Amino acid sequence: MTTGHILFIPGMLIIGFMLGFVIGTRAARDQANLEKKREEQRAAAKAARAAKRAEAKPEAKPEAKAEAKAES
Repeated sequence: MTTGHILFIPGMLIIGFMLGFVIGTRAARDQANLEKKREEQRAAAKAARAAKRAEAKPEAKPEAKAEAKAES
């Protein structure tokens, strides 16, 4: 083993660790942003479904319920 190997091998390991850290950090950040975006989309879709359901099935007014009961 030459003197060059003593410096080259640890140098390559350090460079590999640094690149792995940078690439891994970027991937984790992208994944977190994607999850956040999906949660926002799910919340918006859930709100839209709730609004659509509320429009399709209007609540009966309390006065109408009382009148219907009195007529019976």
